[in-house]
Amino acid sequence: MRPSEPTGTIISLFLDIGQGAGLAGATGVRPFLPPLLAGGLALGDVGLDFDRTAYAFLETPFFFGVVLALAVLALVLDRRRARESLLDVGLGVVAASLGALLFAGSLAANGYPGWPGLVGGIACALLGYLAGRALFVGARRRLEPGAATLLTLYADAIALALAAVAIFLPPLSLLALVAFAILLLRSRRARGRKFEGLRILR
Repeated sequence: MRPSEPTGTIISLFLDIGQGAGLAGATGVRPFLPPLLAGGLALGDVGLDFDRTAYAFLETPFFFGVVLALAVLALVLDRRRARESLLDVGLGVVAASLGALLFAGSLAANGYPGWPGLVGGIACALLGYLAGRALFVGARRRLEPGAATLLTLYADAIALALAAVAIFLPPLSLLALVAFAILLLRSRRARGRKFEGLRILR
């Protein structure tokens, strides 16, 4: 049972923030497995628990069904070669939405207001989403369809591992977010050098 008022210390709040931010970032990398892992563990009160909060639906069969349906839809669109840009935007929206809910739920689980988690969750999920694009999209375009599918599975495995770390070792999640930011900065610098080289060639 979770209390309706905040019960923790500053350390407890720090852990809740690390957990929520990590779950949101992992959801940004790939949006489906982290919410399922968090909801499944919360259902058994392992590592987190959304009961008696406004986010209790995150551990319900209905929520699991919605996430699975979205995962199947994304798979079908990918297999049918739907427009990559539209699929990417859709995945980003789903990731931001689910990441916001997970961050807010992590805060609310210990009696803290959930709304800061909605804002922070969107930011962390988008950070993970952009870092994932920087890491995987270019490689995916260079691969054959079969190998590209394996790359998607690899991304899912990374997202699942990051979600597990967020739940059981919350402080390490903040390091993952820092790694995302560094990856984005390096990617932008590499693109900048590439464009500069093209200008020189012209």
